[in-house]
Amino acid sequence: MGPADRIIRAIVGIVLLALVFVGPQTAWGWIGIVPLATAAVGNCPAYSILGIKTCKKQ
Repeated sequence: MGPADRIIRAIVGIVLLALVFVGPQTAWGWIGIVPLATAAVGNCPAYSILGIKTCKKQ
């Protein structure tokens, strides 16, 4: 996963998790754990299955 992809996933994950604590306080915000975890690990299982590569380095 490329650096831009990781940054975007981390931001989306944080924003979704913020929905649990502030704003509408909806439980759907817990979905933010998924993009945050994939950004931290640097690997997306869906990308592996579909053969998508966002990293320039092989």
